[in-house]
This record gives sequence, C-alpha cells and structure tokens, in this order.
Amino acid sequence: MAFKRAMRALSATALTGALIVTVAPAAFADQTRRDQWALQTLQAESVWKISKGKGVTVAVIDSGVNAQHVDLANNVLKGKDFVDGDNDASPVVDDHGTGMASVIAGHGHGPGAADGVMGLAPEAKILPIRANIEGGSGFADEIRYAVDHGASIINISMFIKDPRYKIGGPPEDLAAISYALDHNVLIVAGSGNDGDSNIGFPADAPGVLAVGGVNKNGTIWEDSNYGPSVLLTAPATRIVGASWPGNKLRIADGTSDSTAFVSAAAALLRSKYPRLTAGQIANRLTKTAVLPDSSQGLTLPDEKYGYGTIRPLAALADDIPAGTKYGPLKLPSAGAENPSAAATADTSGSETSAERKKADQKQMLFFIVLGVVALVVVGLIVLLIVKLSRRSKGNSSDGPGGSAAYSQYGQQPFPPQQNPYQQPVAPQQPNPYQQQPTPPQSQWPPQQ
Repeated sequence: MAFKRAMRALSATALTGALIVTVAPAAFADQTRRDQWALQTLQAESVWKISKGKGVTVAVIDSGVNAQHVDLANNVLKGKDFVDGDNDASPVVDDHGTGMASVIAGHGHGPGAADGVMGLAPEAKILPIRANIEGGSGFADEIRYAVDHGASIINISMFIKDPRYKIGGPPEDLAAISYALDHNVLIVAGSGNDGDSNIGFPADAPGVLAVGGVNKNGTIWEDSNYGPSVLLTAPATRIVGASWPGNKLRIADGTSDSTAFVSAAAALLRSKYPRLTAGQIANRLTKTAVLPDSSQGLTLPDEKYGYGTIRPLAALADDIPAGTKYGPLKLPSAGAENPSAAATADTSGSETSAERKKADQKQMLFFIVLGVVALVVVGLIVLLIVKLSRRSKGNSSDGPGGSAAYSQYGQQPFPPQQNPYQQPVAPQQPNPYQQQPTPPQSQWPPQQ
C-alpha cells in the first residue's frame, strides 16, 4: 500500500503550496476567524444574508476528508474511497482534502460559531471522494460517482502532469466530464502552483472551470499557473483550513484553495438559483468578476486572471442574464482523439431536441394563424359573391347597365396582400463571451 501511495503522489500533484502550519484549535481559536482574510475580501457576511449554500452537495475529489473535525461535523456525507475500495473516505496520507472541504463548507464551532474555520458556503454538504489516480488512471470513476450520488458541483484541487494528458485527457476522463455536463454538474479545478503555462489535467480539459490564484491585494499569485483555459481567480495565499488528524488547523498557499472558494461560490449560486445550468452558474461568476487596478486594460479572458476574481455577492445579487446553456465553458469535442462522442452527443442532443420542439411549436402556430386567415378570406369572398349576386338580380331589368355593373366588379383583380405573419429576420446577437476590449472596473477588494 505504501508503494501505491508513493506512485499516486508522483503521478498527481496536490495544488497546495509548501507553507503548511498546523496548530491546535485551543491555541488558535480566537485568531482563526481574523486570519480568514479571504472571507472579508469576498464579503462573506453580506453574502450569507442571501445564501449559505443550503441544499447543495459539493463533491471533493481529493485525499479524503476528516469528517470528525469539529468545524466539519455533520456537513460531511458518506463517500467513497477509490484507493481501498470501501465507503470510508477518511484521509490516510495528508490533510489536503480536509482543508478543501473546510474552505467550502466549514461551519466553525463554539458560541455563535465564532471560533474555528468558516467556509464560504457553510450550509453546503460535502461528498468526500478519496481519489485513486495511480498509473495515470485519472478521475473518470470518481467524477461519475460524484454525479450519480447527488453532487451538483465537483471540486478537484489536484492535477496530473503526464504526457498522455497533453491532448486534454484520456478518453474515459473526457467522457466522464461530458457525463457531468450532461447531468448539469459543474466541475471546478485548479490551474497549478508552478508559476508557468503548463496547466495540468483536469483544469486544461474542455468543459472544466479552471481557476488561478491571487494575493491579498488582488494581483495574480506568482506561483499560479496560467494559460487560455483559466476562467477565474480567487484567494490563494495564507488560507486557513481544517486539518487531520484530530481538530488541528492548517495555513497554506495554493490554487487548491482558490478552487475551493470558487466551488463554494458556485454552491451559493446553486442554492439561490437551482434552475440555472452549470454553464449559467459559471456565467454569473465570470460576468461579475473583477480585476485589480494594476491590471486594467487587459483583454478578457486573460491567461492569468481569466475574467477576474470572483465576487460572490455581486454574482448573487446583480441582474445577470442567464446566458446560454454552457456559458463560458468549452464543450468536449467529439473526434478520433476523444471517443466521448456519445456523451457529448447526448449533451448537445438535449439542446437540439429542445430547439426542434420550439421550432415545431412555431410552425404549428403559423399554420393555425394561416388557417384563421384563410377562413376570413373565404368568408369575405362568399360575402362579396352574395352581394354581387343580389345587385345583379336588382339590376337585371336595367339591361346592359346591369351587365356592365357586374363586369366592373368581377373583372378587377384584388390587389396583392402583404403576409402579416412573415417572420422578420432577427438581428444577430452579440456573443457575450467574445474577448472584451476593456475589462470591468476594479473593486478589489470590494467594499462592504
């Protein structure tokens, strides 16, 4: 088992930075909430007046979750251990997954929950999944399990760097991502902590919401990986979280934590707007994201910031059009290198079916209106014939005059009528995800 875990650590890199400090809650409790600077920056107190993530399940595919931690108790569901093959997803190696779960759904403890770690979505539930990615097997089984067990958001604060993943991921993983999209599940993944353009899998895969990290001042964290797949950023430095074993705490840097904050923000939105699709949730997050003053003038999405840093309060409260089904997410493409065509076809097919149904309804309405118009025209013709017939009878004793009068009405053709039901050509709508010449005005950090 030790050999397998070592192989897993080599084939996958957790996104937490090197700075990790664990201390006992008794010595740290009073300071913990004050050290959670990200909650203040993300306007958590105002956010919680609108949504706390109630009714939403977030799957945490990671190293396992310490369900007994005082700041997570009762917020962690029964999950799955894909390493040992049982239903106990407790950590065995490290506290990484526990930290991510607490950033998402920690609820604190003590009077008024004033002590301990508070997550951005403290009423959400965590579905813990201990990942088995030995030998580059990826996350396919874990993603499908999350979808099938009620998760509407999947947090993957891990990545795989392997030559086999350069094409975007193995076929079974891409099919699993399509399966999640087909079931309206949003996958959020971190870009990595090397400070370069080599984003790992699954963050670089189409259909996944990739997240980078920022410092306290909103500027990009120097170790945050970057590239065209990055869509959003979130706090990444000195993030306080729950640890393992026991009730310890941790402080860490990394896009792992950025990913957890975005997953928590998505949970807040899912709770308030349950009818929005995964892409439309991503749309609200990207449309309300913000850049620091020092980064004004960038073309969006930027390879480091994406559309900017999340603003959960604005995403919850602003009037944002729903947008298209997939929003800013890129769809997994069908092809020789991606046999997930069936899953992708199912996803696109559902939309095609809806469009066809809408077109059929329009066509039926057109024929109904056309039938009504035809009946009116026939009625008018019959009425005209009756009138002409009566006039002809009344003028029959007038000789040629009567015949001439009939000829005068009968020989003139009716003037051509315009069709009032002809559909006007709708102007082409602008693409809300085209590159924007100028980014939104900065409000980082946002004012309470």
